[in-house]
Amino acid sequence: MQQKHYGEVLNPTRWWGRMPRLFWLVALFVGYLERKKARLTPTLRALLMTRVSQQCDCAFCIDANSLRLAQRCGAMDKVLALSDWRSSPLFNDAERAALDYAEAMTATPPQVTVAQKDALRCHFNAEQISEMTALVAFQNLSARFNAALDIPSQGLCQMGEKADA
Repeated sequence: MQQKHYGEVLNPTRWWGRMPRLFWLVALFVGYLERKKARLTPTLRALLMTRVSQQCDCAFCIDANSLRLAQRCGAMDKVLALSDWRSSPLFNDAERAALDYAEAMTATPPQVTVAQKDALRCHFNAEQISEMTALVAFQNLSARFNAALDIPSQGLCQMGEKADA
């Protein structure tokens, strides 16, 4: 499927593919989080995944998730502003609460506060918060796996920019 969509098999798939059962479990997990009837909007999911990728300094994840975010937003504005989201006017209150929570979850050790959970509850219900937590945890797994193995960017986001031109 990746060959058809991207023109090549993605590097992380080559690593995960060395453990086929684990690969399928991971694929099912992300597939569930990215399903059409997910509790979080596609844009919010991409926003969170991209920010966690940035925090974990995963070149491949930043590339792939930036492409996904740009596609879901229809522009590169949020991608380019994401590393400085606290001072950017492009993010709404719900996105800010979710990004703050994702950053706190991604810290080592996690630094989630009661105030952050309260802020989330102003915008999201319990099911959405649970799904958000699973999404951020998954992206931490993926980004840390790829970063530890030095899996490089594959130029996907540049491919997306070329396709838009």
